[in-house]
Amino acid sequence: MQEVKQEHFYNIGVSYKKADAKMRGKFSLSKENQVALLELAKEKGFTGIFILSTCNRTEINGFAEHPYQLIQLLCSFSEGTVEEFATISNVYKNQEAINHLYRIGTGLESQILGDYEIVGQLRQSFKLAKSLNTTNAYLERLINSVLQASKRVKNETKLSSGTTSVSYAAVQYIIKNLPDYNSKNILVFGLGKMGKHTCKNLAEYTQNKSVCLINRTEEKAVEFVKEHQSIRNSVIENLSEEVKKADVLIVSTGADKPTITQKHIAGNKEILILDLSMPENVAKNVTEFKGVSLVNVDELSKITDETLAIRQQEVPLAEIIIETHKTEFNDWLNHRSFTPAIAALKLSLENIKKDEINFQKKKIVNFDENQAEILTSRFIQKITTQFVKHLKDENTSVSQSLQVINKVFQS
Repeated sequence: MQEVKQEHFYNIGVSYKKADAKMRGKFSLSKENQVALLELAKEKGFTGIFILSTCNRTEINGFAEHPYQLIQLLCSFSEGTVEEFATISNVYKNQEAINHLYRIGTGLESQILGDYEIVGQLRQSFKLAKSLNTTNAYLERLINSVLQASKRVKNETKLSSGTTSVSYAAVQYIIKNLPDYNSKNILVFGLGKMGKHTCKNLAEYTQNKSVCLINRTEEKAVEFVKEHQSIRNSVIENLSEEVKKADVLIVSTGADKPTITQKHIAGNKEILILDLSMPENVAKNVTEFKGVSLVNVDELSKITDETLAIRQQEVPLAEIIIETHKTEFNDWLNHRSFTPAIAALKLSLENIKKDEINFQKKKIVNFDENQAEILTSRFIQKITTQFVKHLKDENTSVSQSLQVINKVFQS
């Protein structure tokens, strides 16, 4: 039973490609449930298994006799049903499953092409499984190979270059257009997803210590700045006052009408306003003031579109790198599975050769043992080479071939 399981490596799961956020939520696995699932898998005798669960995908990679065994595990520890899984899932087997992991690890399957956040998540997922002893040499070698391919794709291609999110584009716009951006007063208005990402990008890509945050719900801003101490928060009542102090205003309020109007702007002040909201939350007429520069989400999106077009061109280069590492892994895999059988066959043939040479030495006068040794060794080498070719043929049933060899040479 165990031998059959090892012959089939599966990847089963759901991702953003077929499942919306609500359905992905049903199949997501908390850290506790991941641990519980892996512990149960170990009890049930699964020989190698790990889980990748992010906001965009939940996947189980492992060895099983049938993918349904892995699907059952997923459904047992999530809120999704087998019936729901069937409509929105992906099931990959053996080489397809291997290829899928390489594509995930190199950013080709990311929702934003070339996004490498998944690499850290993949590394952590495998680390968890390893700590619970649910991995094996096959998975270890595969993940190491995937991570090596990922590193090369990142270093040798432009798959992760440039700007891919509007919040990141906003910060890059500031860096490119304001030479002394680190000394400017920056005000972020609104703490939705876009506002949070903007603040994080400001902290990561600049050394600016003059960032102020205002949010309608003050508690959220207070909580946020506890984690990001380089940012201070102010209250909505001080909005106009803070705008007057600001050199840069980033608006991400997500309202259905403008939250920044002419009344918030001092008429004689130079200010760069980046409106990340959709619909726009900055009134167009603020540009009537001489010093105001207004950049909206459409202009920032052009930067991200250009980036994605460049990244798309890099896909073939990434795929060439993947093929190189995949070939190396498959060579190792073949060598690993064939080596014991080849060694046993060679040993059997060497024993036959030895017995036959000893027999002929006694029977034939002036028997040339050296010539016989050279000749028979070449025969053995040719026979084992042919056997290796046979085993590597994708139409070969390896287990059946090994059984035949065992029967023939051990009888």
